[in-house]
Amino acid sequence: MAQVTEDRRALLESVAEEFLHNSWRGRRLVAVEGASEAPAARFADALAATLVERGQRAVRVSVGDIDEATLRSATVEPFRAGTLAGAEDDDAVLVIDGRRLLNDGVRGIWHFTVWTLAADELPHAATNVIIDLTDEAAPTRYFYDLCRLPPSIGERRAEAG
Repeated sequence: MAQVTEDRRALLESVAEEFLHNSWRGRRLVAVEGASEAPAARFADALAATLVERGQRAVRVSVGDIDEATLRSATVEPFRAGTLAGAEDDDAVLVIDGRRLLNDGVRGIWHFTVWTLAADELPHAATNVIIDLTDEAAPTRYFYDLCRLPPSIGERRAEAG
């Protein structure tokens, strides 16, 4: 588990504030993805906890490597219908992490997206916020000229097998 330092707390508060400024009511969906799954999941956990501290009803789900149809039928549709466990409140926030959440086919589902960096990889080409988690105790907001990236950067294909 990442240490909760003042730097980490301040960054989480900033991301939560940005999200809530733009999506302050209703059933809202936040996707967190990264090249490394464990740091992305820990960030999603911490973001959900920060939203709860701000009075939001946050539901936390990890989906792993999931295809679009299953993501929609098993998680997104039940959340929107209020039948997903813990998401009965009309102002609930679903904070979800997994792979392929920011692919073209599902990009329009989310109200807010976060891409986490954990090394020297390129950021995803389509996200609201990029967070550098190389040092999880002192994460930083990462700014990148996304116009310089090809649109397919970050797009993940289903793994064979």
